[in-house]
Amino acid sequence: QVYLVESGGGLVQTGGSLRLSCAASGLNFRTYHMGWFRQAPGMERQFVVGINRHGNSTVAINPVKGRFTVSRDYAKDTVYLQMSSLKPEDTAVYYCAATLSWSGDATNLRAYEYWGQGTQVTVSS
Repeated sequence: QVYLVESGGGLVQTGGSLRLSCAASGLNFRTYHMGWFRQAPGMERQFVVGINRHGNSTVAINPVKGRFTVSRDYAKDTVYLQMSSLKPEDTAVYYCAATLSWSGDATNLRAYEYWGQGTQVTVSS
């Protein structure tokens, strides 16, 4: 059974920082590309950042570039999302996801095979 368990969400003021973690189990972590998505109330789930299986290539949407950093720890089978300079528009449930293949598009949520349950991030103004 594959599990992706997110943690680290919470309430933070504008300009603050949070680090989300996603612990993976039941899969060979080294063979999976990982992604972070977010979903705000009434909105579709949106790709945020992704990191390849080797950890040497990342992709991010423009609104978070320079503010969010994705990384992975192979010793802990965990992927991290370091978020800084947070804005109210970053408020959402954040999900991590795993896939063996992006099929050329890391941003496509349909490319991901496994999903976590999500963690709430709320940025107050």
